[in-house]
Amino acid sequence: MSKPAERRKFSWARQRSSGVAERLLANRILSSSLRPRTLRNLLNRAASFFSPLYCTPPATHLKPSQGSNAPLTKAPFFCILSFPTPHPEPHTLNPEFDILIVGAGFAGAVLAERLASRLDRRCTVIDRRDHVGGNAFDRRDGAGVLIHPYGPHYFRTNSSRIVEYLSRFTDWHPVEYRVLSYAGGRHWQFPINLNTFEQLLGRPSTPEEMEATLAQWRAPIENPKNSEEVILSKVGPRLYEMFFKNYTRKQWRRDPKDLDPSVCARIPIRTNRDDRYLSEKFQALPKDGYAAMFRRMLDHPNIDLRLGVDFRDIRNTAKWKHLVYTGPLDEYFGHRFGPLPYRTLHFELETLPREFSQPAVQVNYPGDEPFTRVVEIKHATGQKIPVTTIVREYPDDYGPGKEPYYPIPAPDARALHARYAALAAREPGTSFVGRLATYRYHNMDQTVAMALAEFGRLRATWLTPGLSSRPSPGHPEKREWPA
Repeated sequence: MSKPAERRKFSWARQRSSGVAERLLANRILSSSLRPRTLRNLLNRAASFFSPLYCTPPATHLKPSQGSNAPLTKAPFFCILSFPTPHPEPHTLNPEFDILIVGAGFAGAVLAERLASRLDRRCTVIDRRDHVGGNAFDRRDGAGVLIHPYGPHYFRTNSSRIVEYLSRFTDWHPVEYRVLSYAGGRHWQFPINLNTFEQLLGRPSTPEEMEATLAQWRAPIENPKNSEEVILSKVGPRLYEMFFKNYTRKQWRRDPKDLDPSVCARIPIRTNRDDRYLSEKFQALPKDGYAAMFRRMLDHPNIDLRLGVDFRDIRNTAKWKHLVYTGPLDEYFGHRFGPLPYRTLHFELETLPREFSQPAVQVNYPGDEPFTRVVEIKHATGQKIPVTTIVREYPDDYGPGKEPYYPIPAPDARALHARYAALAAREPGTSFVGRLATYRYHNMDQTVAMALAEFGRLRATWLTPGLSSRPSPGHPEKREWPA
């Protein structure tokens, strides 16, 4: 093998899975005419991230859907630059950050992109996981099926502004999510609609008949105080027992009468034939997947991405001018008042040698099965592949070493969160953004809106002398945010 070939092989072999920041620096070095001092500064910055510094093909040689682990295409070989210093572990660094962003999910990625591109601020994004996207991360499994390993993420919104913003980083694959419920040995249309009612009757019906029947079945509850009363006031005990009661108990490990009305109120009841799971005007998935969209959002010279870094490991040594925190709120304050209650999940994946395994993207199981639903996301992604992967979802109690998924929507949890929220409101130079940091169940578009609203507040604060840097309270969906 020739020496150039040996060098090329060595360079490609040094690829790192967290190579977003490295690629940015290498491409910037290779594609620019730099003075010696500028080049030296760039190399010093690179040395704090990795060693040796390898040279990658320019970004134009990578397809948009490919990530940092994608195979490299044929491209000109440029150079190899090596450093004798080994790559330091994250907790041994003593960095000084302009803006430190904890979490590379929707909240963190949106704020990093806006602050970097609109305010020219240097943002360092860290995440304890080894990938971007938070729970919205998607990947291909061993069979090549694109899956959502942290549960299905059905993007939808009524906000054209949010669609316009995210469309800067992705094209879209339109989809209408349809869900079934498996009870009594058969599949039922769900959410409840005229088709479900006809299945129940065993004959054709009309919206008028369905409305009249439900009026007879409904419990006379004018102001429901919990989730059980919400459903009883809409459809009565028969359909409540059939589709909601046990499913809710499995999901939350609490009786529906002990949960806020909002839990079950989110599920529509229709007297027409609209069998869509969701009602928002815009329903789609990122065409190349969520992970590709997040990588594009974070692909900016002002953004340094450090994966596999836990905020708890660097908190006592790192310095920053402003902190954006998207992690668990109680964890930030050292569980001062005790842990906030969550529900967590674990997943069982099964790959099958056929194109599809079930008749819809999601099938709910409100019976005695230990899992709550089975998801075959291939129905939504539109991927053409002769095999499929289904994911069974098992709710679980939250504890050490487990991921917090769902804040518990109950009065006791709300009271405990209020104590932490009071601490957060007094924390200087810190923005608490996202599901975990606000302890609220937000859809993805609401989280994006929250992050954009916080960007607007920070921009106004930093450009207007004398304003407080403390985050302002409020519901994200009611805030105005800049385009």
